[in-house]
Amino acid sequence: MKYYLVAGEASGDLHGANLMRALKEKDPRAEFRFFGGDKMLVEGGELVKHYADMAFMGFIEVVANLRTISKNLKFCKQDIIAWKPDVLLLIDFPGFNLRVAEAAKDAGILVCYYISPKVWAWNQKRVLKIKRIVDHLFCILPFEVDFYKKWGMTVDYVGNPLLDAIAGFKPDPDFRKKHGLKEGKIIALLPGSRRQEIMRILPDMVQAAGSFPEYQFVVAGAPTFNQDFYQQFLEGTNITTVFNATYDLLNHAHAAIVTSGTATLETALLNVPQAVVYKSSFISISIGRMVIKVKFISLVNLIMDKLAVKELIQKDCNSLKISEELELLINDDSYRTQMLDNYRALHEKMGKPGASARTADLILKYASKK
Repeated sequence: MKYYLVAGEASGDLHGANLMRALKEKDPRAEFRFFGGDKMLVEGGELVKHYADMAFMGFIEVVANLRTISKNLKFCKQDIIAWKPDVLLLIDFPGFNLRVAEAAKDAGILVCYYISPKVWAWNQKRVLKIKRIVDHLFCILPFEVDFYKKWGMTVDYVGNPLLDAIAGFKPDPDFRKKHGLKEGKIIALLPGSRRQEIMRILPDMVQAAGSFPEYQFVVAGAPTFNQDFYQQFLEGTNITTVFNATYDLLNHAHAAIVTSGTATLETALLNVPQAVVYKSSFISISIGRMVIKVKFISLVNLIMDKLAVKELIQKDCNSLKISEELELLINDDSYRTQMLDNYRALHEKMGKPGASARTADLILKYASKK
């Protein structure tokens, strides 16, 4: 069968790649065409557009790039309809993908949505649109099933694909040597994958690192940027950057400072004590606070339904607050133990690996009935 996938961010590229791998195992004649990234490209098929040209963060940034977004959207719709896939697989990225879904549905293409739009966080009435334009929705967070049920919608809970990625992770025994890292405790800095968030958040991370000269700080670099981009923030420090080795970095980390997003859940599942940070433009945050309906921004806290990891948002996302939290993560044994206990409970809630395979099975089942 022919599968067209649309992923607009680094996390979607990861999940898309895992799903493509699972589909190939069950459908040896699978053909892929996609909007995505380097990880999906490894699995074969044709990369139409890289997510690096599509990811814009925050309300202001989106408005400023509306022309580019509109151009990408128009091209994506036309390309899907021209290629005539058996199945359209949309991965998260709702602002873009829900518009793509509408066009595909009108064209008679089977629309499957992998990783539910976070409609439970804001604009919950979008569920009505999802019911109309999405044929099958695959959810990866435990609480989403009950949420959709309240709106009269039946969805498939497949587990979380991060469990697949982590289960398949094989630590590199030469990680330190390859990246020139000395022995001793490492603190991981994960400033995000988008330019705007890195530029806002990494300087505070770097300044906070200056309070802990006895530790080795290492930045997890996003694959869409090079060393020169990060070096502008790291001049005059001993902080290094590693690329394409985030899990290895976390595997060696004593603690981590993590920008809100998928990485917070990955960090928790790899059992690294962390602080979650986030900062955006004043207008973006102000609008967000008016419309967002959840208590937390971290996936860890949302799944646990409590403050399992500290969140430093906007004005609290500064070098002083980060330093204070890092001090607790490093030196307060009871604080670390409590967080690791929360992680154990998180593992139980998340279940077992196999999300990609379960999703692939369901896609083939639904496609065969069309």
